[in-house]
Amino acid sequence: MPGRQGIGLRCAVAMLAQGLLAAVPMASSVAQSPDTPSARWFDMESRIQYAYYTEDARTLANLQQMLTGEEAQTAQRFYYLALASYRLAQLRLAPSQHGEAGRSADICVDQLNQAMRLQEDSAEALALQSGCLALLAQVHSIRAPLLVSRSASQMRRAVTLAPRNPRVLLLEAQGELARDARTASGLDHLQQAIAAFEHERQQTERVPGWGAADAYATLGRSYLDRGDAIAARAALEHALLLVPDFTYAHRLMARITSG
Repeated sequence: MPGRQGIGLRCAVAMLAQGLLAAVPMASSVAQSPDTPSARWFDMESRIQYAYYTEDARTLANLQQMLTGEEAQTAQRFYYLALASYRLAQLRLAPSQHGEAGRSADICVDQLNQAMRLQEDSAEALALQSGCLALLAQVHSIRAPLLVSRSASQMRRAVTLAPRNPRVLLLEAQGELARDARTASGLDHLQQAIAAFEHERQQTERVPGWGAADAYATLGRSYLDRGDAIAARAALEHALLLVPDFTYAHRLMARITSG
């Protein structure tokens, strides 16, 4: 039987989900002002994310190629080329595809270096680069110690710059849980990320804005690793309410329902 902490966490997840779902209709429009990005990047982010959620590597590769072919030297273009490459690397982590995953992760790191030349103190870029470096460490064992160290350094800078940014918290938590699936700090940062996503979705739509469904799916996986199938199912149901076609969340759910 789960303890009080597990029950409390499930209640927190349920309350946060209600806030997230209540805010979903706001995603249909993007505020246009000097302080917000264009609708083009909102659309690009949506296409990248949907291809990742449905594990459509071909579409991700096409988006990566399209952005590579553009000449615009903007931080947004570099960031979204990096995001497409990061997602593509995530889909290619099987041992037989490590070479391709490494190439995509390298592109991600390089493009974020370009983005940070234009926006030096971008917590979003630093956190994503930390994630890409961590992926590189998974596929390049010889370089792993240096890559892990650099990943940690970039994440520390990101957290210092934006300690409440939901994607910073999510990527920090995912990195911690990848190193130790049962770490308490990883679960704590994941809960903070979900709270930050709930808050962000109550504001004017912005990009980058990805990650809420990822946070719930990661929470579900974390509960599964702890042997709490009931809490895992609740978290995965929230992920699938946000993204019904989220293949990874469906795969985790199948592990629960199959017994």
